[in-house]
Amino acid sequence: MPQNPTTRAYEHTDIADKTRFEMPKFYSISIHNDDYTPMDFVVMLLMKVFRKSPEDAEEIMLDVHTRGVRVVGVYSYDIAITKRAQGQQMANLAGHPLKITIEEVAQ
Repeated sequence: MPQNPTTRAYEHTDIADKTRFEMPKFYSISIHNDDYTPMDFVVMLLMKVFRKSPEDAEEIMLDVHTRGVRVVGVYSYDIAITKRAQGQQMANLAGHPLKITIEEVAQ
């Protein structure tokens, strides 16, 4: 009985040996302090966009206020871009000049 030609084509290839997987790159999202955005707004943004607890959001907001900038999370590229866009849109619609940046994390 003849063998299936499709099966035979894969018998002699070592796909697992030729395939290399790389770890995905991660990106940190930082919020920068300014003199115009209310602290309550920053806390609300951290809770809604970044899913922080009220306690964590307040701690992060105070760090941003005293240090000038603070990383609020580390995410894969697509999630980081989405969260930044959501946060920036929220700030823009409320009329606040909040600055949110993304930076690649060194591995």
